[in-house]
Formats: sequence, C-alpha cells, structure tokens
Amino acid sequence: MAGELSKPVMRRVMQQWFRWTRSMTLGVRALVIDGEGRILLVRHGYTPGWLLPGGGIERGETAHQALARELQEEAAITLMAEPELFGFYSNEKVFRGDHVAFYVVKHFLPGQFTPTAEIADAGFFDRDKLPEDTSEGTRRRIDEVFRGKARTGYW
Repeated sequence: MAGELSKPVMRRVMQQWFRWTRSMTLGVRALVIDGEGRILLVRHGYTPGWLLPGGGIERGETAHQALARELQEEAAITLMAEPELFGFYSNEKVFRGDHVAFYVVKHFLPGQFTPTAEIADAGFFDRDKLPEDTSEGTRRRIDEVFRGKARTGYW
C-alpha cells in the first residue's frame, strides 16, 4: 500500500524537477518489435501501467543517442541499425511542454534485463494480448503502426 501511494508522489516530484530544470522537454519512445512480431513494454517503479520504453533527451544528445541510451538502460536492448522515426507527438495532456519523438525499432540485440529502481519489469508481448494496464498512449501508437490508424499528433 505504501509503495502504491508513493508512485503518484514520485511521478509529481520527477515532473516538477524536469519542469524546474527545463522550460520544454523532449523525449523519445520506441516501438521495439522482435522477430516474432511481439512488442517490448516496460513497467516503471514510480508510475502504473505498461509503457513503450524511452525517456528524456539530455543536453548535448541527439534523439538517436538518447533512444539508444534509454533502450539500454531500461531493457538491455542494443540498437543494431538506424531506427525509423515514425512521428513526433505532443504529450501536453500528461505533462505540460512535453514532446515525444517516436521510433520503430526492428534491428536490435536483446540483453539480459535486470530490474532497477526506475524499471520494475520489461518484456515482449503479443500486440493482440497486451497487459490489461497498458497505457492508452501505447495502445494508440501500436494501432497507428500495425493497424494504420490515423496519427493524432498527441501522445
């Protein structure tokens, strides 16, 4: 119970920190697709639900460098080829001033995932059998990529 109560508090603290240190944030997320067509999802330790892996772009980093770093940090995934930039989205509804560059990754080397304080779990899932608590933004991106749904421009 105490851990569940701390997740919203931790998320708010992290967002306030980013807001204090940046006027606008830019992040990356990826739809990592394995050879069987399954999708990589991660579950954070500080927010509920399953999400596409990714995170913020740091000063001096390119989006590609940030994506490579985040995939390695969150799920032990090493990029083996240039990822495809699929779209650029506003995440204003969830976090004021936030924008996300969204990539599709098909060529990678999987490593051994180890849980951390930030990422509690990671795994590949059949796109038609996602965990019940997969985020709506994640579901929308999957529908855009696999089902040709119209891109809204909003995460």
